[in-house]
Amino acid sequence: MTDRSPTARTVPSRRPCLTAVLRMAGLRPTRQRVALAELLFGGAHRHVSAEQLHAEAASARVNVSLATIYNSLHQFREAGLLREVAVDASRSYFDTDTSDHHHFYLEDEQRVIDIPASSIVIQNLPEPPRGMDITHVDVVVRVRKVRG
Repeated sequence: MTDRSPTARTVPSRRPCLTAVLRMAGLRPTRQRVALAELLFGGAHRHVSAEQLHAEAASARVNVSLATIYNSLHQFREAGLLREVAVDASRSYFDTDTSDHHHFYLEDEQRVIDIPASSIVIQNLPEPPRGMDITHVDVVVRVRKVRG
């Protein structure tokens, strides 16, 4: 007989669900992709850099290189599972919330937070080049603490 006390409950694994999500997105559910998906999608929506995810993977004892992290994040983005928020030429964050919304970049903290899409009105967009459609507009508002 097994102990079914409240302290001995097992937590159902999300692994089968994430495996299906990866397959539906056209990605082969490798051990590393599933482990990274568990880290990314295991909680509330968030913004994460490749370096942050690499540190989380190391803490979770997921043996994965930073190059694999970058490749996986870009594959997840291309599959529509993540949005990339480029805050400058050398730094991007990946957002697990793929809905239309905008972002504040907190320069002092090197952190990204959401701005609801309804908070910003975009008008008078230029006509896109011939044969192209505008897919979305990303607004990143850079802020820092007032000094003085």
